[in-house]
Amino acid sequence: MTKIFCDIADLNSIKKFNRKRIVKGFTTNPSLMRKAGAKDYKSYSKKILKLTSKPVSCEVFADDEKSMINQGKKISEWGKNVYVKVPVTNSKGKFMGAVINELNRNKIKLNITAVYKADQTKKILKKINKNTKVIISIFAGRAGDAGKDPIPEFKKSLRAVKKFKNVDILWASVREPYNYTQAKQLGCHIITVPPSIIEKIEKFGKSLNKLTLETVKTFLIDSKKSNFKI
Repeated sequence: MTKIFCDIADLNSIKKFNRKRIVKGFTTNPSLMRKAGAKDYKSYSKKILKLTSKPVSCEVFADDEKSMINQGKKISEWGKNVYVKVPVTNSKGKFMGAVINELNRNKIKLNITAVYKADQTKKILKKINKNTKVIISIFAGRAGDAGKDPIPEFKKSLRAVKKFKNVDILWASVREPYNYTQAKQLGCHIITVPPSIIEKIEKFGKSLNKLTLETVKTFLIDSKKSNFKI
């Protein structure tokens, strides 16, 4: 079963989507928080964590290993349901293995983000234990935007984590509702989805015949509004 997380930082929306049974957790990042109007990262994150008992990923934003570790340890103290989100590399392309290892060694739940390749997944697995929970977020949508097929990398990553009962593969960077179907077919443990797409997933089940009828009716309504003549 592929669990659905909601990718959001707006407090009112988190309240709304926390009530939905379909939503099993939340992912955030500094960009989403800034868009939501956050002024103080720590206090805003704590407000989110108080709104739900479901898992919430809060991201470090430092770029050097020492600062990432310090931020990660502080974030881990904000709530029992918090996952510390750490990028697989820093902005210089250096693998953050030391950060992953140190935080994992301290039994801090992690969400390793900005992963694209199974080779990165395998490097992460070498830095973690088999007890503390870890999410590995693979960016499918952004890979697709670059003309790359993310599916082979997912398959290889899913095979690599089979012996790790504490590790979940997450489909990140969603572009359309059908990505949820793809994630389920692959056996991804989690998919993180923006609110607008969750609402579309909730409406899954329409027949293709019904979709044809709805589409043609939309064409008719639009043509009448246009007052076009031939």
